[in-house]
Amino acid sequence: MATARGYHHGDLKAALIRGALAAVETGGPDAVSLRDLAQSLGVSTAAPYRHFPDRRALLAEVAAIGFNDLTAAYARAQAEAADPVAAMRETARAYLTLAFGRPGLFKLMFASDIVDGEAPASLLGPAQAAWEGLFRAVAAAEPGAEPAAIKRRAITGWSTLHGFITLVQGGRLKGFMTEPLTEADLLEAILDKTLREA
Repeated sequence: MATARGYHHGDLKAALIRGALAAVETGGPDAVSLRDLAQSLGVSTAAPYRHFPDRRALLAEVAAIGFNDLTAAYARAQAEAADPVAAMRETARAYLTLAFGRPGLFKLMFASDIVDGEAPASLLGPAQAAWEGLFRAVAAAEPGAEPAAIKRRAITGWSTLHGFITLVQGGRLKGFMTEPLTEADLLEAILDKTLREA
């Protein structure tokens, strides 16, 4: 809680993460500045460095939130679906929902270098859990398939979804390409294609 003397011990870290998440969701990863966050929170520019060695470490915490949210969305989709094929379709829809509903966070998670060999375990764990949620959906829809086949299907299905997202977010799908299809038509076509790939 903020006071005239600043933040009580432990509160500043959470406030920085919340502020960075809000900045990412409105402006993408490039919108996050430790200096700007410190100023908005009324603390010295040195204060954030007591909790995060650099901007990248803060962004890793934000990306971990995104992966945890995605894993939870996958779990809900699979628990509520009527059968494994429907579960896989709804898992794919959850990925699209993240991409189009929270594009700044999606960009941080999937279009930046935040998840790489140098990423902290606090980020790699949530990223792996999200992958495992996708893998489980494909495995359930393909009982008896070998792990390598499941991975192949999961990656090709994911690639279809990701390619569509990239085209839409990059403004590459023009009216002359898509008319008379509606946005809903396109989404259903991509979900159908994803199921066939998977």
